[in-house]
Amino acid sequence: MIFDYETLRLIWWAFLGALLIGFAIMDGFDLGVGMLLPFLGKTDVERRVIINSIGPTWEGNQVWLVTAGGAMFAAWPMVYAVSFSGMYFAFLATLCAMFLRPLGFDYRSKLNSQKWRNNWDKALFVGSFVPALVMGVGFGNLLLGLPFNFDNDLRMVYYGSFWDLLSPFALLAGLISVSMYILHGAIYLQLRTDAEIYQRCKKVALYAGLITIVLFLLAGLWISHLPGYHILTEIVPDGPSNPLLKMVKKAEGLWLDNYSHYPELWAVPVGACIMGLVTVFLSLINRPGLAFISSAFTLAGIILTAGASMFPFLIPSSIAVNSSLTVWDASSSASTLHLMFWVTVIFLPLIIVYTSWIFKTLRGKITVDYIQNNDHKLY
Repeated sequence: MIFDYETLRLIWWAFLGALLIGFAIMDGFDLGVGMLLPFLGKTDVERRVIINSIGPTWEGNQVWLVTAGGAMFAAWPMVYAVSFSGMYFAFLATLCAMFLRPLGFDYRSKLNSQKWRNNWDKALFVGSFVPALVMGVGFGNLLLGLPFNFDNDLRMVYYGSFWDLLSPFALLAGLISVSMYILHGAIYLQLRTDAEIYQRCKKVALYAGLITIVLFLLAGLWISHLPGYHILTEIVPDGPSNPLLKMVKKAEGLWLDNYSHYPELWAVPVGACIMGLVTVFLSLINRPGLAFISSAFTLAGIILTAGASMFPFLIPSSIAVNSSLTVWDASSSASTLHLMFWVTVIFLPLIIVYTSWIFKTLRGKITVDYIQNNDHKLY
């Protein structure tokens, strides 16, 4: 093997984060556009402009979500088991909501009925809002810790319910997710539309950007008073995947412990706030291309802040702290991680190249005249 077990675990922690960031950037603007659809489109033609801005590409963007789920299952099986068991009904609600997206795109224009189309517009809103909210709520619960434990045979027992997931802090994290996707979607629509829709997007980007930054700062202040986690015993980076072989302490403010030991990490949340302000500024001065890039950095910074705060924890346990899952004790075997590494090195660049080619081919403005002149070909 080229890499030792410790390095492979770090690489796959980074890969998982990269896939989540890739999903946030690539599918985030789809979700944002879907949430904005009923509000930015004042007429049926304007709504068709908005839908056709993402219609040809949204399915391909789902690859990032599927890949992240698959990577978690293969590289972090314990994390997959705890998250999908503990947040089963939340993920089920997300899945049901996402069913509305392909149906909405494909069936909205099948009938020449305004009521029919309005109902599908609402369905597309729900299919975008629910996943955005639930994903943020999920991140919030990771910071709070989930109520689970492992017995001596490493059998997991979960003690929570769906309603336990909807705590005030988790809902705040959900609102951050919604607002940052709305910001990203508004910037994307500036790239793809003109005239009235373009001007409305500028206003949305202004408010969504400022709201995202304020909520993000509020969450940071809240986290400083939340119980965090710290490993007390010696860390064995290449040890067995058994979370019960360590001792963990839980105390207020420990989620800031990494920032105390590595002050350079403060560049991540500070950078997220700065890039959010830069996004708003670039949107207002009509530079949507650069704004989209800075918006992507904003999303990446917010997600990386959570990762930097929690490392090396992946899913802490709120009721049995020693059962908490970390980078060092929740992974697959070294041979599995090594094999998956080479699969990822080969295929991930192909996905990026193909996605780049698709967006380069489909670049350009979607206008009202374009919709009216190509009515039979479009969504």
